[in-house]
Amino acid sequence: MKTAPQPLDWIDDELAELDRQDLLRRLITRQGSQGATIDVDGRRLINFGSNDYLGLAAEPALAQAVIESLQAEGWGAGASPLVTGHDGSHARLEARLAEFEGVEAALVFPSGFAANVGAITALVGRGDAVFGDQKNHASIIDGCRLSRADMHVYPHGDWRALENLLRDQTAYRRRLIVTDSLFSMDGDLAPLADISEAAERHGAMLLVDEAHATGVFGQHGRGVAEHLRVEDGVHVRIGTLSKALGCAGGFVAGSKSLIDWLVNRARPYVFSTAHPAACSAAAIAALDLVRGEPDRRQRLLATAAALHERLRSQGWNVGRSESQIIPVFIGEPATTMRFAARLRDRGLFVPGIRPPSVPAGESLLRISLSYAHAPQMIDTLVEAMAELAPLVDRVVQPPEP
Repeated sequence: MKTAPQPLDWIDDELAELDRQDLLRRLITRQGSQGATIDVDGRRLINFGSNDYLGLAAEPALAQAVIESLQAEGWGAGASPLVTGHDGSHARLEARLAEFEGVEAALVFPSGFAANVGAITALVGRGDAVFGDQKNHASIIDGCRLSRADMHVYPHGDWRALENLLRDQTAYRRRLIVTDSLFSMDGDLAPLADISEAAERHGAMLLVDEAHATGVFGQHGRGVAEHLRVEDGVHVRIGTLSKALGCAGGFVAGSKSLIDWLVNRARPYVFSTAHPAACSAAAIAALDLVRGEPDRRQRLLATAAALHERLRSQGWNVGRSESQIIPVFIGEPATTMRFAARLRDRGLFVPGIRPPSVPAGESLLRISLSYAHAPQMIDTLVEAMAELAPLVDRVVQPPEP
């Protein structure tokens, strides 16, 4: 007797189609701590896939802070921050984040994704407009969609197109500009000086996600807005604790009234259990290291600048990256994943990035640098990339802004 179709049978067909297009993703399992090297599937690999930019994920000072917090405060938060989940460690971290950012207040979320979704949906809704860069992170895009505000997308990095949209789209209650400061796949910086000036000219709010720049850019490590000296023009700052700070969680920083509003209206904050106090304790220790050891970010960016030039000299297209995130544009998913496998055979973990993480035709190898990478590790990568270079028939060019 023929088996009746089951409601989820379609999933197998869809997975097979993803596999046919070289777009099927599979989990890998890392053993041990995050660091400059990782153990994957029984092999030790040099790790160029992590966002642990300052090498803090396995920093002993963070682990010690967690141990002491666990002994004093336990593990689970037990409730939403608005019930009993907001404890002393959370309050201390938020005060430290506000001090670090040079603003009145800050609010910690369970993740950077939650921070973006919570902030955007609290600031705009039906009858409002949101203006976003074409290559914004998925958390920003989802926040814009969930807000139900009208979305206006401008070409990547094109502040003139943004200004034209602001000039034309005026019949709204509120208008919000949202952009990453450092784009997570292309490694380039948003033109925040021009964007902030456009926001001021047109009376729009400006939200900037510094997720990949926090701890790395700026004199004090606050991000690209500090690096470009335009912090006063940014009304809402989003950051993450999970990348350069080596911890977990996200945050919003700004005026006290902004934070008071988010406490009342940011649904991912209101309706999520607070993260464990130990996470906040670790983040405070990380902020101490960001403040006390600026050489970490300085050396990281110097290493990145040198690697950009070495890869360009081999003929690779690394786009307009000017950060610790270096894309090597390959083009098609199959070639990209074949190159990633070849690098793994050489003992290097360099992830291949495919749609939907990047647009069709822009598949790439994403090299993510860390302060923890020793010079010989960089040399090994450069040697392996030199071996791959002759195998490329055509290096894809990213779209011009």
